[in-house]
Amino acid sequence: MKKDEFLVLLNRYLSGETNLEEDKFLMNYFESFQNASEWNEDLGVKEEVQNKMLNRIQDSLKAEKVKVIPIRPFYTRSTFKVIAAASVVMLFSLTLLFNVDKTSKGTLPVAVNKKIEIGSDKATLTLEDGSVIALEKGETYTTGNVSSNGEKLVYNSKNAVKVISNNILTIPRGGQFFIQLADSTKVWLNSESQLKYPVAFVDGETRQIELVYGEAYFEVSPSTKHKGSRFKVKTQSQNVEVIGTEFNIKAYRDETSMYTTLVKGKVAISNATAKEFLEPSQQSKINFNSNTISISKVDVYNEISWRKGLFVFKGMPLKEIAKVLSRWYDVDIVFADPALGNVKFNGVLNKNQKLEDILTTIKNINFINAYEIKDHKVILK
Repeated sequence: MKKDEFLVLLNRYLSGETNLEEDKFLMNYFESFQNASEWNEDLGVKEEVQNKMLNRIQDSLKAEKVKVIPIRPFYTRSTFKVIAAASVVMLFSLTLLFNVDKTSKGTLPVAVNKKIEIGSDKATLTLEDGSVIALEKGETYTTGNVSSNGEKLVYNSKNAVKVISNNILTIPRGGQFFIQLADSTKVWLNSESQLKYPVAFVDGETRQIELVYGEAYFEVSPSTKHKGSRFKVKTQSQNVEVIGTEFNIKAYRDETSMYTTLVKGKVAISNATAKEFLEPSQQSKINFNSNTISISKVDVYNEISWRKGLFVFKGMPLKEIAKVLSRWYDVDIVFADPALGNVKFNGVLNKNQKLEDILTTIKNINFINAYEIKDHKVILK
């Protein structure tokens, strides 16, 4: 995009004159600059442009006569990218908002006897010989072709490995972790997940790993860089074969179905009874009981928002949201009235918020009357 074109579009956006397609185009163009050194200063100071666009988003939100979720600032390099992407996905009117259709009830007291910690980067690494290494912020680990700074685990393909063994990375409830495999494939693992993989790959041979359970986002190193070797992800009920792509797999043990969402590229989904191909923005669903595969079109940003530091809930029942929050905050959430679990709402929440803040907000907008935190159990009333 030329300088003049960008400035004209930006001014139209700030004035609220752009349509949805132009909004998406502008957001995608802005987020294509990964760091300040890539930014063309002729377009203005990047931080100032960013702040203007964020203010425009906030103005759009204020214009909506619905209740706004208080989001605490999360100052990371990708802050603007996350908010901008979320705002486009939810068409501005839904972003960071709850649409309430539940009748207001009386206010009951809140009881809290234990502080719940926010999830963080942590995992355990199990080596071939059974040794277990704790990986967490502030702790470093280096041996052979692998190193960790406590926030990520990186395997170096340049260091020769005499014997190719398998390692297991386990993410507990209340955790998340990033791993770069020996072929440079990047994997983001969500809470309560486990990945089994070889410490090295042989070019020309299929690169196969296993998502034992949980949720993971994959950015696969293309086969063209590995003498044509394909990449496969095995799970309990399916195999995913890729050439070079980005996709998300959700396969939790307490769910009745497994979901694979394709962001870009091409993948083949197969199980014991069928094989299907996914196109970008499509999601496969395998029902564990019937073993059938169904394909549907989905909003990709909603499906992968967890990797960007957000919870995106769109028409989701409270009982399903409770599962997501339980994994991240390492708590058990139960309903005093089971019918409360069927209440549906839309919203976006920051994963860096305290659980008490989220529950208080839900209470204040009358989705629940009260909540109680006792040890690691949360009761919604």
